[in-house]
Amino acid sequence: MSTLADKDLIGKVIHYYDKIGVAVIKLDKPLKVGDKVKFVHGENEFEQTIESMQLEHVQVESGKKGHEVAVKVDKETKSGTLIYLA
Repeated sequence: MSTLADKDLIGKVIHYYDKIGVAVIKLDKPLKVGDKVKFVHGENEFEQTIESMQLEHVQVESGKKGHEVAVKVDKETKSGTLIYLA
């Protein structure tokens, strides 16, 4: 089991589009393209680097607290998945 602290919590997946492999993340902290993050949902977890991000269907380099950003993900994920800085 990994030791992830709440201080590293970036946000939570609120929706996942399985056909296009995109997760919508409600941010508790800023997130930017190039950040390495860990997706954790129960026993399932994976790490990836954020390679692209959209806010309101526009490509952005970063998102701020409170934003809902869409991120392409490497693996299927679910609503409620927590995202931490890796």
